[in-house]
Amino acid sequence: MELFNRRMAMRGALAIAATPFAAGAASPGASADVGSLAFVQKWAPNPGSAGLKAFVGIEDDRANSHPSATHIFAESDQYRFVMHRSDRDGSDRQRQEVRAIQTNGTRHDMKKGETWRYTYQMYIPSSLKGTTSFTHIFQVKHTGVASPVVTVSLFRSGSAESVEMRLFGAGQAKLGSTPLAPLRNRWIDVEIEIKVADSGSLRFALRDGGTTIVNASRSGFDTWLGGDQAHPKWGIYRSLGDSAQLQDTYLLLRNMKAYRNE
Repeated sequence: MELFNRRMAMRGALAIAATPFAAGAASPGASADVGSLAFVQKWAPNPGSAGLKAFVGIEDDRANSHPSATHIFAESDQYRFVMHRSDRDGSDRQRQEVRAIQTNGTRHDMKKGETWRYTYQMYIPSSLKGTTSFTHIFQVKHTGVASPVVTVSLFRSGSAESVEMRLFGAGQAKLGSTPLAPLRNRWIDVEIEIKVADSGSLRFALRDGGTTIVNASRSGFDTWLGGDQAHPKWGIYRSLGDSAQLQDTYLLLRNMKAYRNE
């Protein structure tokens, strides 16, 4: 690990050292050991106590297509996003997402020039399929800007499904694509580190237990698409275009944390 961190710190693209994935949380305000950058934890909600108040916006069936159901839940130690095949968010898509983060009503937005790290664990069941159109399970967005900055998405090409990061500020270039099948029905650690700037940077990592599946990075592309802040989104946001792959499904998230470089 020491050698790995030295190599990462030497990379001019990001000048960021990778850190271990950890399920346990440091106390808010604690510094994270991140090599060449010092991060401070800003957000680590307990689903059982903070509930959905950990997020600024709850986009649960905002089109009122399924009013008899609740789709986004805070459970004792995890967040659950439920998607029914019949749910709609407009004529061509579905959405059950949470938007932006807060602690006791105080928002933690990304400002231009800042570097943020998000870590969490996700559980993708067999019923949540990759599609030939878009199926996003994470986004970074700017308020008032239609395009996302980056997404973590589930894709299908023929019979092959993948998890990958897409960089919309770099022509939807792929970063860190890996097969989806081995990551299903188990808790997978996720780490996303992003500098939001006209010439920004991104690191995307996935780990299955002690095995690192993805650790990919890119710099020098646009991660600031407008407005005065950026924020993360989690949940299921998918097109109806690949209808054969759409089932009633869900996504689970836990041990969610956010750190800012200071």
